[in-house]
Amino acid sequence: MAANMVRLRAGAWGPMRRSGLAVYRQFSSGGAGGGYPGVPLTQPLPGLPAPAFAAVDGQEKFETRVTALDGGLRVASQNKFGQFCTVGVLINSGSRHETKYLSGISHFLEKLAFSSTAQFGSKDEILLTLEKHGGICDCQASRDTTMYAVSAEAKGLDTVVNLLADVVLQPRLSDEEIEMTRMAVRFELEDLNMRPDPEPLLTEMIHAAAYRDNTVGLNRFCPVENIEKMDQKILHSYLKNYYTPDRMVLAGVGIEHEQLVECAKKYLVGVNPVWASAKSKDIDRSVAQYTGGIIKVEKDMSNVSLGPTPIPELTHIMIGLESCSFLEDDFIPFAVLNMMMGGGGSFSAGGPGKGMFTRLYLNVLNRHHWMYNATSYHHSYEDTGLLCIHASADPKQVREMVEILTKEFVLMSGTVGEVELERAKTQLKSMLMMNLESRPVIFEDVGRQVLATSTRKLPHELCDLINNVKAGDIKRVVTKMLRNKPAVAALGDLTELPTYEHIQAALSSKDGQLPRMYRLFR
Repeated sequence: MAANMVRLRAGAWGPMRRSGLAVYRQFSSGGAGGGYPGVPLTQPLPGLPAPAFAAVDGQEKFETRVTALDGGLRVASQNKFGQFCTVGVLINSGSRHETKYLSGISHFLEKLAFSSTAQFGSKDEILLTLEKHGGICDCQASRDTTMYAVSAEAKGLDTVVNLLADVVLQPRLSDEEIEMTRMAVRFELEDLNMRPDPEPLLTEMIHAAAYRDNTVGLNRFCPVENIEKMDQKILHSYLKNYYTPDRMVLAGVGIEHEQLVECAKKYLVGVNPVWASAKSKDIDRSVAQYTGGIIKVEKDMSNVSLGPTPIPELTHIMIGLESCSFLEDDFIPFAVLNMMMGGGGSFSAGGPGKGMFTRLYLNVLNRHHWMYNATSYHHSYEDTGLLCIHASADPKQVREMVEILTKEFVLMSGTVGEVELERAKTQLKSMLMMNLESRPVIFEDVGRQVLATSTRKLPHELCDLINNVKAGDIKRVVTKMLRNKPAVAALGDLTELPTYEHIQAALSSKDGQLPRMYRLFR
């Protein structure tokens, strides 16, 4: 029976295979039996209509359109296929503007976002309204920007913009909501100090060290002593100065520009905010002053992660130097340099091999098995920037770890190989294009660029700029960067930490070595 089935299958498929081959031969050779003799398959067949291919209606579909309205509000949109859109308001307001105010206002406003407003009695009402359009909302406050965003069905655009306008300009800020926010802020601060990954805390510390008591060096999180001091009056005094139309951008992705402009005119232009529309007086226009310096926090890190597989006690060091603002031409070479340094944890998070060819993997993690982490970061703002490396290791090997980092900084100004430069540029372009596949990321990119420059550089323009980076550009920006005083943040057991002067001397030397220390007693 089985033999018959095999024969049956062979018998059934044999002629089909043979006939398919015959048809292929017949058409490819222009043979007899129908077809078009003498016409190769690389040419269109005569007598058939020209094919119509799907295409975008010209280049304008890719362009970001920007319209400035009365009062200075800018409306920016980017068309994108799909039935959902992301719309939001970006405001030039953040912790860097809190010089004359109680530190932590932006953090409080972030937590208070999408609470009750003039139209909506509670947060639940807002969420129910968004649910009707399949929507979600979010607010994020950074050092220089506050962003209120909603992702929902494009058909509900009118409702979404109305809701956003109410949330931004008409928040109630009731005593009950402020008390709830105090609890949320306290919890976040506790979590920040207890979590095994200290990266957010180190980022705060390195900014505070690099820009001591000014602009981007001001604390992004509300200090514990200010939590009880926050009230509606203080928040309104801040909102009056910074939540003004000339400091706002209404950005949207996945909607028609004209429709967004109409909604902006209807709900945002000429609307009196709840804190009264008096002229703003105390706008802080300070330019970031890079100071350099060190911030040390002695902390017992032996019990940060208890359990069946506890994380060993580690000391964390971050060393940074001033780079440049994202408005300068050198921003792109710095972005390539950051990608070239790369790094990560001692175990690759994205599967074996991810980022393994970056310098911090090849020169640091692969050679020094006792180091748990070595990662490069680049923070950039409208008037300054900071390139830093974070590393962690056992407290007994802190001095050796710091020397490895200073050597890597000095090596940046040396020869840059053609292969590693091309790899870093390709990696940066790949990351840029992959991130811009996501609608919320496009929205943030559109909003932030238009807020800073009133225009937007498109991805293909950025790729061209990345392609133009040469090894000489990397050497030039690093040489300039190494002239600055370093910023250092240190967390954990700091018994073996070298002095700030020694770290500065190592970064100024030719080989990056720390000055030798001779001890009489060991």
